[in-house]
Amino acid sequence: MSADPAGTSHRRYIRLRAEAWGFAVGSLLFALGALPWYSDAVGAVATGATFFIGSLCFTGAGAIQLLLSGRRPPRAGAARADAYDWWSAAVQSFGTVLFNVSTLAALLAAVRTPDAVGAGWRSDAWGSAAFLVSGALALAAVRRRHELWRLDARTPGAAWLTMLGSLAFGASAVGAYVMPATDTFVSLFWANLGTFLGALCFLAAAVLVRPAATVPASSR
Repeated sequence: MSADPAGTSHRRYIRLRAEAWGFAVGSLLFALGALPWYSDAVGAVATGATFFIGSLCFTGAGAIQLLLSGRRPPRAGAARADAYDWWSAAVQSFGTVLFNVSTLAALLAAVRTPDAVGAGWRSDAWGSAAFLVSGALALAAVRRRHELWRLDARTPGAAWLTMLGSLAFGASAVGAYVMPATDTFVSLFWANLGTFLGALCFLAAAVLVRPAATVPASSR
């Protein structure tokens, strides 16, 4: 996630706030959907819808982040940090689309058979892998912050939080793996807890990089 430097243009400021809110709302929905008492209370279909809407929020926020990073791969001669920053945003956007696909599939399955054993979304392995790669690239960009297009384009705190969140999503994906021999999850506990903790990390990162509530007068 990218942060807002002081004196940013009004248009960029609006996009940055939309990015932060998208990640924040998406994270809240993922955290809510991962709570067993919530799914027990509202049922498999509503829980599936919660995850799907959350994934759409992630995708919208990720698209804004990619737009702010330049819309296309850095050209030859660009600073290495800028390349890391762009590819981190691009890979994360790809991961959010994979989450769109898996959450929609889970929602449609829940609509067809809401009472099926194990119904509901579990963290997508490929989407989680994309988030891990994105997190590693973000950390690489942070290590060379002095080369970034703006010093605050990546902040260490937000980069580490998103990496921790990606690791938690990865743990959730491992826990959600169904063992063929027994047709059971590796760990339903970690499948839910990993999603919940990952969502909280992304929420904290979104709050950390959220631009100030008002635009500096010089940038209006």
